[in-house]
Amino acid sequence: MRRVVVTGVGLITSLGTGTEKSWDAIKAGKCGINEIKSFDTTESAVKIAGEVTDFDPTQFGIEKKEVKKLARNTQFAIAATKMALEDSGLVIDENNATKVGTIVSSGIGGIEVFEEQFGTMLEKGTRRISPFTIPAMINNMASGNVGIYFGAKGPNKAVVTACAAGTHSIGDSFEMIKSGKTDAMITGGTEACITKFAINAFANMKALSTRND
Repeated sequence: MRRVVVTGVGLITSLGTGTEKSWDAIKAGKCGINEIKSFDTTESAVKIAGEVTDFDPTQFGIEKKEVKKLARNTQFAIAATKMALEDSGLVIDENNATKVGTIVSSGIGGIEVFEEQFGTMLEKGTRRISPFTIPAMINNMASGNVGIYFGAKGPNKAVVTACAAGTHSIGDSFEMIKSGKTDAMITGGTEACITKFAINAFANMKALSTRND
């Protein structure tokens, strides 16, 4: 059994894009919860959330033409991975690619893609559904795209265990390194479910605060 350590971290949070920015805000006692700006909350019981407001995917090597093909949670995963690899100094090349795996998970996947394309179908018909819908919205595409973007060719999967998905991903990655199945793992959780449908669905099941202050 081998010792396992964390060598690099990448964070994208409602406190800011970038590990240093988020950590400085945490130390300063800042709160990342604000009024929702991404959709009209007039009819919503919940009007606050932890939105990421300063994220630009093109700053992390994602081309503009690719942005439309990737769900927002996948964009977060790619950007966070880039930061984590730079932080760790790990270089993935032909010599180690097959020994670097990826487990990056989400509780709900590309929900905004599903919501948008379902609306398109209702308004314009089935032929107007984007052919990129399924590759964008399914839960394992964050992990899959991280492997593709950074050349990690080891084991690649996603864990779907609701709010525990990111934690389970780290635990599974720990076990894979400890047992010698891989030498390194890119792992964590990514979520982007602040949409009108998702927020109101969670609100209707009484899972969110309605204090809104």
